[in-house]
Amino acid sequence: MQRQAIIFGGQEVGIAVPGEGRLRFIAVRFHVIDLDNQLFDTVTDIHQAIKRHLAVTRSSKAAA
Repeated sequence: MQRQAIIFGGQEVGIAVPGEGRLRFIAVRFHVIDLDNQLFDTVTDIHQAIKRHLAVTRSSKAAA
């Protein structure tokens, strides 16, 4: 596998870089920067992590 752009909500939010049998997520948008440099098994796992992260972020902002 080569590097792959990660698109979420119609916007490129990062890239997946393969290495050591896993994918390292490199964030290019501030709203997903907390996930930068984390390792995932699949691109689907990256998308799910982004979705969870944004849901938590939005609920935290709504509670403030």
